[in-house]
Amino acid sequence: MSRVTVRRPILRLRDTALSRRVDVLAAEEPLEIRLDGRPLTVTMRTPGDDFDLAAGFLVSEGAIGAPGEISSIRYCAGATVEGSNTYNVLDVRLGPGAVTLTTSLERNFYTTSSCGVCGKASLDAVRTVARWPIEDDPVQLAAEVIVALPDRLRAAQRVFDRTGGLHAAGLFTPDGEPLCVREDVGRHNAVDKLLGWALRDGRLPLRSTVLMVSGRASFELVQKAVMAGVPALAAVSAPSSLAVELAAESGLTLIGFLRGDSMNVYTADHRLAFPPPPQRTDHT
Repeated sequence: MSRVTVRRPILRLRDTALSRRVDVLAAEEPLEIRLDGRPLTVTMRTPGDDFDLAAGFLVSEGAIGAPGEISSIRYCAGATVEGSNTYNVLDVRLGPGAVTLTTSLERNFYTTSSCGVCGKASLDAVRTVARWPIEDDPVQLAAEVIVALPDRLRAAQRVFDRTGGLHAAGLFTPDGEPLCVREDVGRHNAVDKLLGWALRDGRLPLRSTVLMVSGRASFELVQKAVMAGVPALAAVSAPSSLAVELAAESGLTLIGFLRGDSMNVYTADHRLAFPPPPQRTDHT
């Protein structure tokens, strides 16, 4: 199987001292996802949790929403030039209840670790119809729990500790307890791995949960949260304008710039509970 990290020799400069050493890098390899034997998409990802990645991608695209809608997922092993096996091709077989292939799903994507929306023909192509409305999700989130999520997410990033080069996505309860954390060179892949785990574990829709992501909150990450029934998405960096627009339309609580004890709440702030401000004492 492919490795999550790769060791490479480097020349290192620190202050004025030069040294040669071995550095640990986050692995990045292409994964081709086939649907019922037909090529669907290629994504650059960190190997690991590939079945969850494929399942989560299909959840995001609105093709599936329950474990029984996948009949099987298997690696397609083939021979490389060197004669060894490759495990960078997955074939997903759909089961009863899955959405019939449409033009939007039959199109070929090419996603990269920097842009998960590459290859989309138009903005309308990613405005898929969600199975589960989230605007009526009554979950209440304490601000002190939300501000602690970045540290909790960072504490679970095992591969980041060795490479410093991976994004992370974590699914948390309203009390801030982690349900699942996934890492990948692409933040959209990390989220797909989470959604695939949730699907295969029978947890969809993900009501009363918070999705915490490293980096920014893009339109695609908001879409993925909405498609899985997640009522709140928090990011350490900024959201895009389209991300805020989609969150507002869907009733998703979108939080950005979550750093230290501060945050910006862009949409659906009714789910946030803030502590009362300290009482001022007037001295006369």
